[in-house]
Amino acid sequence: MSIYATLWHLKFPRYGDDHTDCEWIDVIAQGVPAHIGSLTFGCGYESGDPYADFLPPAIEADDDGVRLRAVVLITAGTEKGTSRSGQEYVNPLLVMSGSVYAALSFGELHEQLCAALHGDRPRVTMEILGGDGSVRLAFDDGQVKQIRRKLDS
Repeated sequence: MSIYATLWHLKFPRYGDDHTDCEWIDVIAQGVPAHIGSLTFGCGYESGDPYADFLPPAIEADDDGVRLRAVVLITAGTEKGTSRSGQEYVNPLLVMSGSVYAALSFGELHEQLCAALHGDRPRVTMEILGGDGSVRLAFDDGQVKQIRRKLDS
């Protein structure tokens, strides 16, 4: 049984920069309900939180089941199960508390996700569309890379 519930599933630019011919990947938000690992009496974790090593701190369980302990953002196909726990995702994009997730606007979440997907690669600063159908990308480190050659007439 999984401790996660899928909140949403969206497409994002593979490396965080949207441009002509960019590759798109699936990003999935996995929510962890408040009762998971909660020390609230009756939740079954009175002897301790088995997820404390890889999730934000446990919170008090709520009666309505709406609050989340955590949200883990992954790409489709991300492996689950480490030597520490079968419930831990290997290399998630982001892990945040449910309260932090709830306070984020979609724009802020999008920015954080794109930064995580981007990693330490140079950022695309400009896309140059040639009248002949060619496409070049300019990066913040000064590189310019052709991604599409001119069209044959």
